[in-house]
Amino acid sequence: MRLTWSHKPYHRTHYTAMTRVAWFSRTKGDAYVVLVLLICFLVNGVYSWSCPSDCICLSHTQILCNSGHLTYVPLNELPKTVEHLSLTKNNLTYLSIDAFNGLRSLRKLTLDGNSIHTIEQFAFRGLTRLRELTIQHTPLRALRKFSFSGLQNVTAILLGFNQISVIEEFAFATSANIRLILLNNNPLHIVSAHAFSRLTNVEHLIMPSGIRQIQPDAFNGLDCVGLLKLSFMDLTSLKAHTFRGLSRVHVLAIQDSDLGVIRSEAFLGLTHVGSLNILNNKIDSLQKLVVTRQNQVKHFRFNGNHVLDSPRKGMVDIVALDGFSMMSNHFPCDCHLFRFLDKRPFGRNASTDWFSGKNFCISPLEFNGQPISVVKQSVIDKCLESSSAVSYRYAISISYLVASFYNFLLLGYLNVKL
Repeated sequence: MRLTWSHKPYHRTHYTAMTRVAWFSRTKGDAYVVLVLLICFLVNGVYSWSCPSDCICLSHTQILCNSGHLTYVPLNELPKTVEHLSLTKNNLTYLSIDAFNGLRSLRKLTLDGNSIHTIEQFAFRGLTRLRELTIQHTPLRALRKFSFSGLQNVTAILLGFNQISVIEEFAFATSANIRLILLNNNPLHIVSAHAFSRLTNVEHLIMPSGIRQIQPDAFNGLDCVGLLKLSFMDLTSLKAHTFRGLSRVHVLAIQDSDLGVIRSEAFLGLTHVGSLNILNNKIDSLQKLVVTRQNQVKHFRFNGNHVLDSPRKGMVDIVALDGFSMMSNHFPCDCHLFRFLDKRPFGRNASTDWFSGKNFCISPLEFNGQPISVVKQSVIDKCLESSSAVSYRYAISISYLVASFYNFLLLGYLNVKL
């Protein structure tokens, strides 16, 4: 259906307008004539355009081209005044560089339900007034480098229910003021280094489930975040420098995931965090879990996790400025755990007795699901004694080796002399 918007005054209206002009000229002077003619010219100029085929033009600012089988963006047929453009359920497969060139008045752009598989770099360049962009339910597989660059005033990018498996570096570069990035229901496997670099003032960054790899520096350059939520991941490890360069986060939530091994320095370079929450995860082991004063974490919560390998002494070093919580976790209740708990490993944050009452055993089987505190003190003492004996034997062995090496060097020196 093709609708034509000419809005040119018909003869009687034209006659009436000219009559009024003549009346104004007689009563108010030539200035009013000029004003009325100018208004007529502007009204006639703004509304004289043809609505594109397969579109419904509700006004010169709101155009719906839904289910129209479009294979391209009809730039030459759209008025430059359009503010709300919907192109849902068409056959768009590809967005080229400057795909919406000239539509500088756009405030909302909807591309849901298309066959878009590629978005080129700077596809949305020039849309300086755009506030909301939605691309959902498409076969889009990757967010390529600079594909969402230049969106200076966008507050929401909705990318749910696509096939996105990779976010490349600098995908959102120079789009600093995005408030919401929604990536739910995508088979995201890899978050590349610098994927969110140069984003600031993001209120919600909701990542999809199924992430398999977060590269070091994945969040480097991401600044001022309200909520960064990482859930239902399947990682082999939380790598060193994963969060380096991420700063001023209100809540960083890592939850309901298989984290594999938490590597040393995973949180190195993370600064100014309101709450760092590690909740309800499966963790193979803690190579080293370190949150220092330099991280500036106000509240640290390590709750509800299943740790399959008990931490050793020195593996956990947490400094939280305002609050610390480590409860409802499950650990193997073995000698490694009791040696770890000896001499208050959490410093002022929590006593050993408090920790033992709030956390639980995975093994041995007879203690499964019970608080660590139910393990008899005699068992704990035996573990600590064996640890001391082992340490003593180890020290004696080292002393013997050092003495033997010294004697070997001395004999060699004497042989040379003789």
